[in-house]
Amino acid sequence: MPVLEHSAAILGLWAVIGYLLGSIPFGMVLARVMGLGNLRDIGSGNIGATNVLRTGNKTAAALTLLLDGGKGVVAVLLARAFGGEDTAQIAALMAMIGHCYPIWLRFAGGKGVATFLGLMLALSLPVGIGCCIAWLVGAFTVRISSMGAIVSSLASLILLPALGAGHALFLGLVLSLILLWRHRGNIARIRAGTEPKIGQKP
Repeated sequence: MPVLEHSAAILGLWAVIGYLLGSIPFGMVLARVMGLGNLRDIGSGNIGATNVLRTGNKTAAALTLLLDGGKGVVAVLLARAFGGEDTAQIAALMAMIGHCYPIWLRFAGGKGVATFLGLMLALSLPVGIGCCIAWLVGAFTVRISSMGAIVSSLASLILLPALGAGHALFLGLVLSLILLWRHRGNIARIRAGTEPKIGQKP
C-alpha cells in the first residue's frame, strides 16, 4: 500500500472524482446514440463491450472497450498528477466501483474488465500490458471472454510485485476480487460448460 500523504478530505475528493468518472456508462450511451437499442434488452443485458458486440456493431464495441478502459486511465493519471500515489490508488478503486455499481443505473453496472485493464495500464504500464496479454491468451484460447477476465485478474497479482509495482498489490487484490465477484455467474457457467463463446449470443 502507498504511504497516505494527503488528508481524508483530499482522498475523499479523489474518491468521488474516481467514482463519477468510472460510473459513466459508455456502452449505454453509444448504443443509444448509434441506434442499437437498449443494452438491457440485448444479450446478457450487460453494459460492457462484450454485450455491445452482440448488437453486431463492432465499431460500437471497440469504442466501448476503449472508453471504458480510458476512464480508468484518466482517473488514475489525473489523481496522480494533482495528488500522488495515494490519491491515484483511491481514484482507481472508486473508478472500478463506479463502473460496476453506477448510481445512475441503480448500481447495476458492468463487470469491469475494460476498466480494470485501463487501471492496470495507468498504475504500471508493464503490468497493464501483461494483463492485456493475459486477457488475450485466456479469452482466445477457449474463445470465452469471461475466461480472459479471470486469467487477467489472477495474472495481475503475479505481475504487480514481479514488475516493480508491489506498492499497488493490495489494490490489485481488491480490484481482482471485485472482478471475480462480478463474474461469479460466468464462472458457474464455465464450470457447467454453458458459457457463451465470443461472438455467440447467450
